[in-house]
Amino acid sequence: MRKSTLYLIYITLNSLVLFFFLLVHPVLTAKTHNGRITEEKMLITALGITDLCLFTEAPYTRHPSQSDLHAAFQDHPMALEHFPSGSLVSPPDGFKGSEP
Repeated sequence: MRKSTLYLIYITLNSLVLFFFLLVHPVLTAKTHNGRITEEKMLITALGITDLCLFTEAPYTRHPSQSDLHAAFQDHPMALEHFPSGSLVSPPDGFKGSEP
């Protein structure tokens, strides 16, 4: 048997084992996570937190509903995106302008 075939079998088996654990892990830890989510809901209610923080990098990705049109282009309009999360969050519907 060639070494490349052994390697392919090894990678396939490892992928299957990893996929199995990805399916089993949520079932095994559901009780712990449900308790944590309940605690976080009580904390949010107690603190009166109103907005969701999606990313921790840039202000315009933390709260997309509160960003302005040119927040991503703080240096100049042709500037490259500084933060990877800026490419994952689309602008709010009000900022998209008039679309046909």
